Amino acid sequence: MRVSRLWLSDFRSYEHVEVELPPGLCVVTGPNGVGKTNLLESIGYLARLSSFRSAPTDALVRTGADTAVIRAEVDQDGRTQLIEVEINRSRPRRVLVNRQRLRRSSDLAGIIRVSVFAPDDLELVKGSPGMRRDFLDELVVSLHPRNDAVRSDWEKSLRQRNALLKQVGGRLDDSAAATLEVWDTKAAAAGTELVRLRTDALQRLTPMVGDAYEDIAGRGEPIGLRYARGWGDDLAAAFVSARGDDLRRGLSTVGPHRDEVLIDIAGRPSRTHCSQGEQRCLALALRLGAHRLVTAEYDQPPVLLLDDVFSELDDDRARALMAALPKGQAFLSTAGSLPDGLGGAGTIEVSPGRLTASHGGGRSGGAAEPGDT
Repeated sequence: MRVSRLWLSDFRSYEHVEVELPPGLCVVTGPNGVGKTNLLESIGYLARLSSFRSAPTDALVRTGADTAVIRAEVDQDGRTQLIEVEINRSRPRRVLVNRQRLRRSSDLAGIIRVSVFAPDDLELVKGSPGMRRDFLDELVVSLHPRNDAVRSDWEKSLRQRNALLKQVGGRLDDSAAATLEVWDTKAAAAGTELVRLRTDALQRLTPMVGDAYEDIAGRGEPIGLRYARGWGDDLAAAFVSARGDDLRRGLSTVGPHRDEVLIDIAGRPSRTHCSQGEQRCLALALRLGAHRLVTAEYDQPPVLLLDDVFSELDDDRARALMAALPKGQAFLSTAGSLPDGLGGAGTIEVSPGRLTASHGGGRSGGAAEPGDT
């Protein structure tokens, strides 16, 4: 799987650009502030239909424009497919595959998958439980795109349940009680299935994170990943038990949206009892383990996006990370130099007004506008 050609129109800092992309490792270079991260973000958006920077739609459309377009040719198993995404400020986005409207966003996973490493990945270890839940849910969907429907069902049921709890203002008449029972049933079914998927994925991920940590840190440590929930084994019963608190607070106080992924190294809680270096290695190991798990599931690696990760790593860990990656297409952005021995199959040079790719002796490029990194 690889992205062979990319067109951007009014996406972030790019007005119009067309570029041929090399296979293997591609180093995206240029000073800070010219749009290196924007380029990686556009590739990630093709697969996820969301920004890995959690940016709102307005931020993706170039200032002064109403619509941004990302278009790419993706090669897989000898077949080339065209993906086109139109992002509008005031209308729903439009996605086409081979000029045909995409019915379900999850269908994109059969065409392109990505793994993202970013500087803020340290928050997977140090940050809020929501960061780890989101990471796990992304993995669940990456392993099987149909799981996105389960996540969507849970989120919809939770929104409806919370809206009703807020609406009744702590007073539950017969009509509201009957409606709440309906949403309790729907939310319990979807939430229980989501937790099952999360737990299964975490069990498969744990040994791969342990191996990845050893590869990056250069030493083996027992890595523990444990799914923690505060509502026992029966979510429907938990809703009933928490109803009084839910009505008083106007929101759902129990459920998968409050669960946690606990991470430890050799029995030590990673958030509070591990060094900064250990935490950074662990964050990389989480990403690398997930990348390897998806690679094994489909027998081919996702396209890899490494956004300025070397700025936080010493040369030894940078080389260890690159050596541990499965073979496949990867884009690595950097404003500095690479550690010795980390050459790429090609480069993309980003500068104000210009984007140029070099690979195999050839060059391709197009005009671009300067913008943020």
